[in-house]
Amino acid sequence: MDNYEKKDENELESIIKTGDVEGDGIHCISIIGQIEGHYILPQDQKATKYEHIIPLLVSCEQDESIKGLLVVLNTMGGDVEAGLAIAEMIASMKKPTVSLVLGGGHSIGVPLAVSARRSFIVPSATMTIHPVRITGVVVGSPQTFYYFERMQKRISDFVCAHSNINEEKFLSLMMNTDQIATDTGSVIDGHEAVECGLIDEVGGLSNAIDALKKMIEKNEA
Repeated sequence: MDNYEKKDENELESIIKTGDVEGDGIHCISIIGQIEGHYILPQDQKATKYEHIIPLLVSCEQDESIKGLLVVLNTMGGDVEAGLAIAEMIASMKKPTVSLVLGGGHSIGVPLAVSARRSFIVPSATMTIHPVRITGVVVGSPQTFYYFERMQKRISDFVCAHSNINEEKFLSLMMNTDQIATDTGSVIDGHEAVECGLIDEVGGLSNAIDALKKMIEKNEA
């Protein structure tokens, strides 16, 4: 193996491990599978660990060589607290950020998708919008339902504040009883997500990168 092949292998390994795309100052973070929070998921399940993503976002914000962040999503959702924590961090970054939904941006993936300054979704991707769910023992008391209500309000407030969808439309999608069997909510595709104002634009990787480069140029001007 010559030096060029070794260099290519090292660059590929670096991209896979860190998400760093050398040359353009763009850093890529992928959020895939289920978002793991305070509880460890089974080893045979694809997961994004919030304790890995959070310091990586801090590093991106502080690293002067990184000019912009691309967040690629294909997630089924997961831990609400962890997902909101990641979304809030992305939304509070000073550097240009762009999100791209591939495959799916379900459940708590919705706030993550809208947390970037500009959001894209491919036509075939879907997003599931539904009320907060919980597994395990639930205490049947007014306090429990009040907790659910407050948690749901946190999510809807964040989504509406970082997208062009209004609260009435978002809640109607969330409480829809016609689409999901034995459940409440809506499943929308790429074009529907843009039409309702949840996502900014239908587009793929090249569109997302072009938009991010323009934001970087404007930010440096």
